[in-house]
Amino acid sequence: MEFYNILLNAHKGIGYLEILLVTLFVIALLTTMFGYSGKVNKFLKKITLFTMIFFHVQFILGIILLINFFTQGSVNMGEIMKNSAQRFQYVEHPFSMLIAAVLMTVVNKKVKTNPTITLAVVIMGLIAVGLFAFAFPWARVFGA
Repeated sequence: MEFYNILLNAHKGIGYLEILLVTLFVIALLTTMFGYSGKVNKFLKKITLFTMIFFHVQFILGIILLINFFTQGSVNMGEIMKNSAQRFQYVEHPFSMLIAAVLMTVVNKKVKTNPTITLAVVIMGLIAVGLFAFAFPWARVFGA
């Protein structure tokens, strides 16, 4: 059980860093779109790369925690789907984060290979951030 607690604390701790990275990503994305005529700069490339990496690290840690939960036995998916808090934690949160990680990967590839940013890339990035904001357990992390 000690390993589970280490993974859970790492997942929570990296979540705080991810909030900072996502904030910097949105600022860099919008600044590039509206301030520099759409030309991709080094800061946007780096912050997009780090945001994507931490999305993937978070997702891998979360999947390990989820697999650990489901392999402990006596999991009734019917009961999980009836309970909104459990459904959010075990279904909506992982699925939304998976889609956000995939979108961030696509955004990173587009930012890395194109000299200018397009509206489609900005929209994909904002959708990824929106999914992250939706799926982030704000009440559990900040006690709100």
